[in-house]
Amino acid sequence: METPAATAARGLEVSARRFRQVAGAATLMLLVVVATGATVRLTASGLGCQHWPGCQPGQPFPERGFHSYVEFGNRVVAFLTIVATLAAGIVSLFVAGLARRVKVLAWFCFAGTLGQAPLGAVTVYYDLDPWLVLSHFLLSLVVLTAGVVLLLEALGLERGWTRPLVPGRLRVVAALFGAALVSMVLTGTFVTAAGPHPGSSEGVRRLGNFQTAIEVHVRATAAFGLLLLLLLVALWRRPGARRLLYATLGVLAVVLLQMAIGEIQYRNRLPWWLVLGHVTTAAVVWAATVALVCSFFRPVAALATSRE
Repeated sequence: METPAATAARGLEVSARRFRQVAGAATLMLLVVVATGATVRLTASGLGCQHWPGCQPGQPFPERGFHSYVEFGNRVVAFLTIVATLAAGIVSLFVAGLARRVKVLAWFCFAGTLGQAPLGAVTVYYDLDPWLVLSHFLLSLVVLTAGVVLLLEALGLERGWTRPLVPGRLRVVAALFGAALVSMVLTGTFVTAAGPHPGSSEGVRRLGNFQTAIEVHVRATAAFGLLLLLLLVALWRRPGARRLLYATLGVLAVVLLQMAIGEIQYRNRLPWWLVLGHVTTAAVVWAATVALVCSFFRPVAALATSRE
């Protein structure tokens, strides 16, 4: 006979489907906060609120116009992202059969998102030091990566994806493709750090030479594109990996869109709204590529196996 404690525990269990929904909401918010953070920088609103957590000393809410509203709006989105990742961490504790490493990953998403708050405050207090701004953005990408992996784990649990996937050589190509993504995005952050959008109109220093940063970023993008094409060719030759092929074509489509936006923005002297589109698309490329690379490994094995 079931004990009252066991009955209560069973009543608190969360379904795999519900966990996937909560993880999906958290991952979406992690993507949105990258876009709002980029908006702050590109509209020169980084010092629109020079105090934390309130906007100005003695003024918890913005009262200085456009820049303060943009900066404070990003803080609101960041708070909602903290709530979403906290919900994912709590829900993970009540999912039957969920591996301990996935629960740790869920709480890492929360901890990383929460850590953005003091890092953002320090960045403001040091007048948007470019190294701190860069660190702030890169931490966002690390947490977004964890969120994407968490969502894939939730999908794997819901749909029972357990079989191992594709040959080792394809995994190596996928891993190299992921490394090329890191190189492309990292060099892109240095382009932004050296570019004409410092984050504020109040004399924020730039980092490095813009033209040099552009040249390095173009080379990193070329390497990323070549590895993407290599991956497509390898998947095309494997009839049993059609879903992975279609997923890779999807990533290619987003990459081409990002490249088009990048070329247009460069030829039009980098208007902030085009740069925002470029940065936001870069975050989408990052999330899509992380998902694709993980699809060559557990738990998304079903994309390349007999479930087709």
